[in-house]
Amino acid sequence: MDNTALLTDHYEVTMVRAALRHPIAHRRCVFEVFARRLPDGRRYGVVAGTGRVIDELARFRFGDEEIAVLERFCDAETIAWLRDYRFSGDIDGYREGELYFPGSPILTVRASFAEGVLLETLILSILNHDSAIASAAARMVSAAGNRPIIEMGSRRTHERAAVSSSRAAYIAGVAATSNLEAARTYGVPSAGTAAHAFTLGFAGPDGPDEKAAFAAQIEALGVGTTLLVDTYDITAGVRNAIEVAGPELGAVRIDSGDLGVLARQVRDQLDSLGATGTKIVVSGDLDEYAIASLRAEPVDTYGVGTSLVTGSGAPTAGMVYKLVEVDGTPVAKRASHKESRGGAKTAVRAARPSGTIVEEIIHRTGDPLPDTHGLVTRDLQIPLVRSGEPVDDLPNLSDARDHLGRGLVSLPWEGLGLSHGDPAVPTRYVLG
Repeated sequence: MDNTALLTDHYEVTMVRAALRHPIAHRRCVFEVFARRLPDGRRYGVVAGTGRVIDELARFRFGDEEIAVLERFCDAETIAWLRDYRFSGDIDGYREGELYFPGSPILTVRASFAEGVLLETLILSILNHDSAIASAAARMVSAAGNRPIIEMGSRRTHERAAVSSSRAAYIAGVAATSNLEAARTYGVPSAGTAAHAFTLGFAGPDGPDEKAAFAAQIEALGVGTTLLVDTYDITAGVRNAIEVAGPELGAVRIDSGDLGVLARQVRDQLDSLGATGTKIVVSGDLDEYAIASLRAEPVDTYGVGTSLVTGSGAPTAGMVYKLVEVDGTPVAKRASHKESRGGAKTAVRAARPSGTIVEEIIHRTGDPLPDTHGLVTRDLQIPLVRSGEPVDDLPNLSDARDHLGRGLVSLPWEGLGLSHGDPAVPTRYVLG
């Protein structure tokens, strides 16, 4: 999709139409993106999607096809304004790969009311999706320890969401993706071998021919490939795999059953056949809890899909986009359970000299930093857009991935736990 202007809600445009009749349309405003709380059971969140927001912003234009849709409910003044729409404001935000907690000002948009309000849906749809995926993936990567994870969720989600999911998961430390569009668009390493259909395809009138399937795969991909051994009988499958490939076979994959028990059995069998270097890959609706339960098992690589790219495994980040300041005057929503804190804000993270995070401090932009009692502080927002144009040298995917790795190490140890509990780092507001 070349134009992103209609990736929005109807009411964003009707608000612009109403605002253009009054001075509010051109008043200088500040909008903030934040999450009031983390999803149930989560101790931290991971920011992802910021780079995509900036990319899509450049394509947020109202051409003839978009205008044709809007002419059904917009007057001539609004249509003329939309035809000329170009975001000209400033955006600051948490970099991709940054940890966030309840109240963190993840993105700050400074623009006229009309320019800024129009971006709400686009920004939230990207940040909520990508941050949910990255947050789920980070938990899985932590549970896996030093063992790599391959993301293979493309068949369990929307075809375009699969691409952005792969990108977000890579930020979180996933080693590779099965999705080739993510590899092309974002440079995420890709991986994959064969499905059960390939093995089944070699069955003939005389029954299954697993060896023929394995031989064909090795002929094409080499002995370092991964053979899927659970199409029929795992014990026979492992035996057939080593008979065909020899003890130098790269890996075998198990996609069903009691993975812990099977991994032990397969490891013993591989070793007895002399394939001591052959690795074991497991997959099959794994989430962070299943991965954690396999820590003591002889598993070398995990494949994750459904639990990473769907709402059950990656619950929405729950981010909102709120107007917090108009012409320098703080404004705030007061509705019960949906309150917002008025005024533009700045966030810093305070840590001990050892690097362990102690708290996140949110204070009014322009106010001096409150006393941190000797803790080391770091500003969390960075410039992203100035006068409508992306700033130079924004962090790339590799930067985001490395940054998150350092951030997770800095969490208090209980913050990496999978049990329910409070956010790993408390948020302190100093708003005067």
